[in-house]
Amino acid sequence: MKQFFPILIAIIALTSCSGVRNLTPADTTMPESYISGFEPDSASVADMTWWEFYADSTLRRLIRLTLDNNRDLLKAAARVEEARHLYGIDKANLYPEISGLVGGNNETNDYNGAGTTKDPEYDLKLTVSWETNLWGSLSWAKKAGASRFQASVDDLQAMRMTLIAEVATAYFRLIALDNELSIVRQTLATRNESLEKARLRFEGGLTPETVYQQAKVEYASTASLIPNLQQQVTVARNAITMLIGEYPREILERGELALNVTLPDRLPAGLPSQLLERRPDLRAAERRLAAAMADVGMTYANRFPNLRLAFTGGFENDGLADFFKSPFTYAIGSITGSVFDFGRKKHKYQAAIAVYDQARYDYEKAVITAFTEVHNALENYRRVMENGKVKVELRDATVKYVHLAHLQYRAGTLNYIDVLDAQRRYFDAQIGVSNALRDQYFALINLYKVLGGGWTTDFK
Repeated sequence: MKQFFPILIAIIALTSCSGVRNLTPADTTMPESYISGFEPDSASVADMTWWEFYADSTLRRLIRLTLDNNRDLLKAAARVEEARHLYGIDKANLYPEISGLVGGNNETNDYNGAGTTKDPEYDLKLTVSWETNLWGSLSWAKKAGASRFQASVDDLQAMRMTLIAEVATAYFRLIALDNELSIVRQTLATRNESLEKARLRFEGGLTPETVYQQAKVEYASTASLIPNLQQQVTVARNAITMLIGEYPREILERGELALNVTLPDRLPAGLPSQLLERRPDLRAAERRLAAAMADVGMTYANRFPNLRLAFTGGFENDGLADFFKSPFTYAIGSITGSVFDFGRKKHKYQAAIAVYDQARYDYEKAVITAFTEVHNALENYRRVMENGKVKVELRDATVKYVHLAHLQYRAGTLNYIDVLDAQRRYFDAQIGVSNALRDQYFALINLYKVLGGGWTTDFK
């Protein structure tokens, strides 16, 4: 026996690792920088917690409501609990199972008409059974369960990250629409004044009817924009209440789009290799890959015989009078395994390897996708910042254009249609600045998310 046990231990150790040692590891090598020409940063804007990143107090309150009440997030949390308990089963399978029996029966027989006989029996027994982890099958199952549980936790964090970005995006879309609606209403008031002046000048014989009709067209064109904008505001507001887990409501608190705010031209993005740790969706894909590897090890170990031990002790008698004077013991050990299964277990093992390869490709694709998302987000942020500067310059130029057009019209050197053209250009430029700032916030939110920021939920 002293010679047998070292050999047995060596066989077990060899068996437990040989099932996965030839698996191809995932390739997660990434470029050193997201964008050529930019030196990689050691810090990242994603290092900020979401309540530090989003300074608007109303937005922070909406995010907190979303994290507390969003139904998809609550469902994901329930999946975490499911995975936690399933993992608990895998851990418990490593330990013996204890069961008990308290019973009594009374059997009567009449064989060949020889008369009725009675065979009563009373039992009080306790059984301890244990499936030994001989080839590591139960250990691999535990590893697979742990990886799936951890993946569910990472999936929950990834959903938090996404929802925080969705709420912020919906919030800035709403206040941008509010701002656009305010611009249209202010413009409508100005057009109404111009219309009234045009009417008086026409009725006084100072200008032809064409000028008056042109003013009416401009007023009606501006007024027609309001119903559509109001509908967009309603849809945007309801999108937020949907995210925070509430029914639509007419009043939803929000701030204003500060047009005088200047966002930074460039933000630190960190090292590409940090994405593997910072983004929970990548960690979840890595956990699922680990679970698939553990499944390979488990199916490989299941190709070998199982050893099960059981011991039952207690009392058994055909009467209750001397029941506790009748001890009962029963012990059994069994080794079961397939003698010839026509390759069933081998095919299961090969299928598990194929599943592992699928998980490996999914993980590699997720890494490439994440890197691409950051690259696109950085480029987009740079472009929208440049566009915002151009839009502001255009607005400032149209302000001067409108002022000069009015002066020349009063002096009689410019037609009224040219004044209307200047006003239209100024109106479009105002909307352009508002939308450009909205797009800057959208780009900022997206960059923060794709870098892995926003999933931390515990206030410090």
